[in-house]
Amino acid sequence: MRTRGGIRGVAAESVLVGAGGRAILLQLAHPAVARGVARHSDFVHAPLRRLTSTLDYIYLVVFGTADERASARQHVERAHAPVRGPAEDGAPSYAADDPTLQLWVAATLYDSAMAMHERVLPPLPDDEAERVYREYAVLGEALGMPPALWPATRADFGVWWADRLAELPIGDDARRVARDLLHPQGPGAPVWLRTVMPIARLLTTGLLDERQRAGFGLPWSPRRQAVFEVVMRVTRILWPLLPPGLRHAPAIRSLRRHRSRSRRG
Repeated sequence: MRTRGGIRGVAAESVLVGAGGRAILLQLAHPAVARGVARHSDFVHAPLRRLTSTLDYIYLVVFGTADERASARQHVERAHAPVRGPAEDGAPSYAADDPTLQLWVAATLYDSAMAMHERVLPPLPDDEAERVYREYAVLGEALGMPPALWPATRADFGVWWADRLAELPIGDDARRVARDLLHPQGPGAPVWLRTVMPIARLLTTGLLDERQRAGFGLPWSPRRQAVFEVVMRVTRILWPLLPPGLRHAPAIRSLRRHRSRSRRG
């Protein structure tokens, strides 16, 4: 799997998966996304489905062939086709193929990846950071988002993102789904998943800001902040020492799974 620079060099680093919970919670903070997920997803019985399907989509779009990217888009379109509903009782309408929601989802993926990257990986030169930003638009475009919706530069994105976060409500649907995501129960939550969830909750909550934690009702304290900072510092020291095969393992396995299924099917 070739990484080089740009989005490939960033997305290959599996440490960014640690920001996956943050990305999902920020997606849920949008009331239309929260309604769609609450009514068409089941975190109680399949707590990993959204994260794993999102990662598979990212890896296929970023590292796949043209045919594989088309396959990923077709799969998402089929899954999204029934995800729609009217406005009712003051709640907004929702449709998974709404370009503005596709923009929001892509934006959460980019911003969460950068939030983790800045904490544990060497900083990107300005020109490379701009290139990575531009290329991240493909995650929305592959869903059907018009390219013109993606803010033109990182500076433009920063202004747009801050404005969206400032006005973003976190409602009951978002809190309910987040609770199911961060506290998996039932037969769909294997023992190993429940075992690693404390560190997943720590990373997810630590990467959110104070307003977002309060909105989701996530507990935080100076002690949790101190533990979070230690985890980040240790990861920053150890991660560059790992061989690429380990650092890129999730992307490699995801592509192999997809190609194995394609050969069988």
